[in-house]
Amino acid sequence: MTDRPKIFVTRRHVAETEARLAANYDALINSCDDIMPAADLVAAADGMDAILICVTEPMDAELIARLPNGLRAILTLSVGFDHIDIDAARARGIAVLNTPDVVTNPTAEVGMLLLLGAARRATEGGRMMRAGEWTSWSPRQMIGKEITGSALGIFGMGRIGQTIADRARAFDMTIRYHNRSRLCFEEEKDASFCASVEALLPASPFLVICAPSTPETHGFLNAERIAMLPDEAVVVNIARGELVVDEALVDALRSGKIAAAGLDVFNGEPNDINPAYLELPNVFMTPHIGSGAERSRAAMGDMLLDGLDLLLLGEPVPNRVV
Repeated sequence: MTDRPKIFVTRRHVAETEARLAANYDALINSCDDIMPAADLVAAADGMDAILICVTEPMDAELIARLPNGLRAILTLSVGFDHIDIDAARARGIAVLNTPDVVTNPTAEVGMLLLLGAARRATEGGRMMRAGEWTSWSPRQMIGKEITGSALGIFGMGRIGQTIADRARAFDMTIRYHNRSRLCFEEEKDASFCASVEALLPASPFLVICAPSTPETHGFLNAERIAMLPDEAVVVNIARGELVVDEALVDALRSGKIAAAGLDVFNGEPNDINPAYLELPNVFMTPHIGSGAERSRAAMGDMLLDGLDLLLLGEPVPNRVV
């Protein structure tokens, strides 16, 4: 018998997290690392103090209602928690913990990767070389867009948006942003606040979307708003796929209204993303790797387990959502 906290872990984790789980917890890990059917997840949670999930496990009200009595917490290896029915968890008295802050820098790095990769036509260049089509050079070959000295619009100026702004300043970019509320002077630095998206978009030849997924932001980038952007704008999405209307973005990429897109997140990911993205040469893509760096993944695991320890001791938990 053991009095160590019992935790069910739905996916495999980095070595540091799994070592801590083995040392300090009575942990059951889904070693096959497959996405579990809801019924199997509910069964595995029986007798557990907590379950550690990922965004691959949507926790709707029906599933949460079936979770066993005695479960204290749902730990999600993500900043976003739109895959969890928070009201249902609250009604059951189940705490929800997430991982803010520790993913900020790696996600901002991917934002800059997408911005540069899209602007400088990295997908097209890579395809050309792999196909053996790079046989000569000319002054007009693979002309992309230079971000240095250009204007960058940021939709969603939270931690990640502010960090992207800091990185973009190294390229002498002029920063404009729209947020639910204006930042304080110290956080805003030299960025210009746009009170509406109608003010932001026409002034954004480069646009980065990094707002949270909420009912208000779903479908943010639609045909009407794409039309507000400058011609041949470059768009980056590191938020959530549902902030973009895929059909509208695909049409704009095909017509040239949008010169290029850099995407790390998608509607229907991973198995049902819009197939046009896979074919369009002016889309630079990564498979939702924003937080996928060694230190950040280990830090995410530590934050969740630190929070669980505090919760079970009856102490305040800084990263508790509910």
